[in-house]
Amino acid sequence: MSRPTTRSKNKRQRQVENDDTTTEILRKIHVTGEITDDDVNQLYMITKPVCQGCRMNNKDNPNCFCGLIPPPNGSRKTGLWQKMSDIVQALGPDPCKDLRASAYSPAGLTNLGATCYANSILQCLYMNKSFRRGVFSVEPDVLKQHPVLDQLARLFAQLHASKMAFIDSAPFIKTLELDNGVQQDSHEFLTLLFSLLERCLSHSKVSKARTIVQDLFRGSVSHVTTCSKCGKDSEASSKMEDFYEVELNVKGLKTLEESLNDYLSVEELHGDNQYFCASCNTRVDASRSIKLRTLPDVLNFQLKRYDFLQKTTTKKKITSVFSFPGELDMRGRLSEPSQVELIYDLSAVLIHKGTAANSGHYIAHIKDENTGQWWEFDDEHVSNLGHHPFGEGSSTSSAKANQTNPVVYSSCIGVDGTSNGNCLDPIQLQHAESSVGSHGETFSSTDAYMLMYNLRCIKKNGERGCRMYGASTMEIEGDEVFLHDGISLPSHLCQEITNLNSSYVDACEQYKLKKERELDQITVRRQEVRSVLSEAPVHSIEEPFYWISTDWLRQWADNISPPVLNNTSIQCFHGKIPLSKVGFVKRLSAEASMKLLSKYNGGPTLAKADYCMDCLIDVARTVVCADSYRDRRKLMKEIADDVLLGKCIDGTYYVSKAWLQQWVKRKNLDAPSEADAGPTMFIRCPHGHLMPEQASGAKRLLVPEKLWLFFYEDAITIKPDDPSGCSTFPSDSEECPECSNSLSEVACLDGCIRAMKLKQRQNHEKLAMGKSIPLSSNCKYYLLPSIWLSKWRSYITASSKNISTMEPEMLDGIINLLKCEKHLHLLERPPKVAYKRGSFFQKGSTTDRLTIITENDWKCFCEEWGGNEENGISAVIELSSPNDLPGGCGDMQICEQQLDLSNEVNNEMDSRLPVIRTCPEVCEECIGERESCELMQKLNYADEDIYVYLVLGKEAPKSILQASESSEPDRRTSKRSRRTNNGNLVNLKVSASTSIYQLKMMIWESLGVVKENQILHKGSRIIDHETATLADLNIFPGDRLWVKDSEIHEDRDIADELSDQKMNVENTEEGFRGTLLTANISSQVV
Repeated sequence: MSRPTTRSKNKRQRQVENDDTTTEILRKIHVTGEITDDDVNQLYMITKPVCQGCRMNNKDNPNCFCGLIPPPNGSRKTGLWQKMSDIVQALGPDPCKDLRASAYSPAGLTNLGATCYANSILQCLYMNKSFRRGVFSVEPDVLKQHPVLDQLARLFAQLHASKMAFIDSAPFIKTLELDNGVQQDSHEFLTLLFSLLERCLSHSKVSKARTIVQDLFRGSVSHVTTCSKCGKDSEASSKMEDFYEVELNVKGLKTLEESLNDYLSVEELHGDNQYFCASCNTRVDASRSIKLRTLPDVLNFQLKRYDFLQKTTTKKKITSVFSFPGELDMRGRLSEPSQVELIYDLSAVLIHKGTAANSGHYIAHIKDENTGQWWEFDDEHVSNLGHHPFGEGSSTSSAKANQTNPVVYSSCIGVDGTSNGNCLDPIQLQHAESSVGSHGETFSSTDAYMLMYNLRCIKKNGERGCRMYGASTMEIEGDEVFLHDGISLPSHLCQEITNLNSSYVDACEQYKLKKERELDQITVRRQEVRSVLSEAPVHSIEEPFYWISTDWLRQWADNISPPVLNNTSIQCFHGKIPLSKVGFVKRLSAEASMKLLSKYNGGPTLAKADYCMDCLIDVARTVVCADSYRDRRKLMKEIADDVLLGKCIDGTYYVSKAWLQQWVKRKNLDAPSEADAGPTMFIRCPHGHLMPEQASGAKRLLVPEKLWLFFYEDAITIKPDDPSGCSTFPSDSEECPECSNSLSEVACLDGCIRAMKLKQRQNHEKLAMGKSIPLSSNCKYYLLPSIWLSKWRSYITASSKNISTMEPEMLDGIINLLKCEKHLHLLERPPKVAYKRGSFFQKGSTTDRLTIITENDWKCFCEEWGGNEENGISAVIELSSPNDLPGGCGDMQICEQQLDLSNEVNNEMDSRLPVIRTCPEVCEECIGERESCELMQKLNYADEDIYVYLVLGKEAPKSILQASESSEPDRRTSKRSRRTNNGNLVNLKVSASTSIYQLKMMIWESLGVVKENQILHKGSRIIDHETATLADLNIFPGDRLWVKDSEIHEDRDIADELSDQKMNVENTEEGFRGTLLTANISSQVV
């Protein structure tokens, strides 16, 4: 059996014992007027032992220093004792973390929001050594004239030699005037960038810079059309067109070889598509194909992964697996086969992640030309992938080793297929043979968007455009920044990069010094706090000590930079330590106190003898007085209990009964409180007299004189300047005559109103109870507005206390509103009536605008609510066959309304139809105009709620079908989807112009049902036609729809659809319009 827990009970018992001891000492001091040292030691708790191991600092022990600092392995959220990692984080970002890992690691580029497409292309261009060398060779004067070139050179220079792990791309992006918040197509960006760079570089006088884009990336093709009759090519076939990338289809194709075959395939022209041959002078069958004439050093393949959908005019991404080789032989692809091999090595793969055409994320996998290592460039993050373009052992993309024979090159072959006569030396030949096998692999990807291949070219002397087999190292010494791969920075960029690196190194050093200084300060402060607190306890009464404010001591122990010592908060106005501040002070040894006083100054110094005798004597007197008041109040509470129980017969003064009940419930206090004021406040009228007891809240009781005097003393003590709050009312006080008369008049009026309401409930028993009235044919009835009847019913059934219920309007005005001003005819159609088994009933008495009442009810209403009997709207119900409907009605002017019948089939149902004839007749002209205006108002709603149920079963329950047919708004308007017994319910904000497509997208987002799977209903009607608006399909605010999930299509991400929708709603295919990339003028500064 476990031991019972008594810790809290013992603690409470010790607290009570201490309070009792303190009270006894104070009583003794009050009686004798003497204060001994032992009294001081006990009252100021000096004799309490030094606390050991408390979880929290004890206010009742000035010798307790626990909880001021955390345990040895603990920490706090703020202040001196935070975790060191949190303190370091508060210093701000560490620039040293942005240091480039090594000279061999490429740098990343910052993503400014949605600029990953540009970052990926820029990295591909930078990692091409020939292109980088060409940019660096542009003259400074040309760079100054063309900001785009200047910023590109600066960006490449930082990527080339900066010590930072990633470079800010903002200057280049802003120069191009790109919107960094809009995702763009990387292929379109590259095409436009090439065009812009060509225009800018054409001003350079350096030959390798002027045509670097054309030399590296430009090839040529021709579109050849051949007549099948004469065999001649068209005149246009001899014209060659430049290309910078080859656009390949991937839909239905699995490999790069299949896509190239498709690109170069022959198209037959026949039938309506015949070609007009100039030689034959007639339309003939022909063949058309694309011929590759020349190939560039860098061959770019653009994979057409976006398929345009004619039906929705949107683009969808093709995510099928596509394979491509590590090495590509293009010799047989030329229109005139080359005599030598043209081998291209895979150098970069541009990847688009995501399933949507207009969103997602671009990254680039690029091979270092020097080391053969692949790197992943994901904006700021650059990762080493090893010798595999997708990383060693990658599962997202497969690599299949193909056994191929090593290719031995006897010379360096140019793109035109001619030999330059530079043969390989034995060392290069051996290296080439060993490296060919590593490229005999095939790689697969579902996201590859662009492939870059570099022409393999091996020379002896390491000239431009040739493979260099050697590591690349970077040196930054003084003003010289260069790489050993032969690419050095131009002098005009060298100093700039040196300054940037110097600033960055200085920032790193400053941060290190700041961090070391902060951590050293914290370490010293922690040692100081621990040292002082270890010396703080006073172990005997005889030792000298000093009082220190607990609040200041806590700040000193918890803050990195503590404030000046301040003991003023624990002093009384005599400058001493009062007894009331014992819980706010600590007793420190002289040695510890001197350390704090000498270092933190301040004060004042409060020594052992600085307790306040004057305040101690005042406290003793107050305690004795409080004991006397508590005993007296306890006796008065017993008398008050007897008064409330009716046991007191000697009452002489009135007090409020409600006030007395609250006073008895309060705890026994040492002194009067605010609640003790105003014992007669609620029974005093505005005229200063006794309030009649019939008034609301004016109940009173008689109390004995000694209890009244106690109440009066407390009330005057609390509010001496407000005698009206404690007016004296002896037992013979008379009630205020003015208030009594007013109450009598009100009571009389209330009695009359109650009698009138009772009489009306008796006169109109069924109408008052909301019951339907049995109807008969050929009897005269009257029509009243249903809204007026509802107000009347609420008024006559409301209690007299409910003053918020308003009287209904007078009948004459209400009846006149039912008639049109132009014709004085009825502006409402009669209610719906059904005939069943020989009797009639009003079908929708709660929803119709008019209600049928009897002739007797109408006469009573006219007497009660000021109506004119002759001004009423009379109605007669008749049974007529369909052929007899257009008829007269004697001397009455009538109109007739054929109404809906019940759907139930009954053999006893009369075949005739119930018809209501009214006088005056219905004004169809005015009703039509009003309904047109109401319909227009309904059709122009905006930002209103409709409700959609997700039905989980096979069929919608009857309750949901009925709710869907009705258009009454739901009382709950929660913005969240909530679960009902039959599924989920959500309310959506829509407008009249909201399309069904947009509504389905909102349902998809709220309820998770794919748009194509939604079967949407209003009642039993299926809602389709995605292009139609809600107003077109008569869906209005408050309508309840229900939807079922067909589960035909698989679940997919709503981001795909929303992305396409956003692009369509905004400017479709806006692209780079408005940027420098599409400007027809040069980027030269004017």
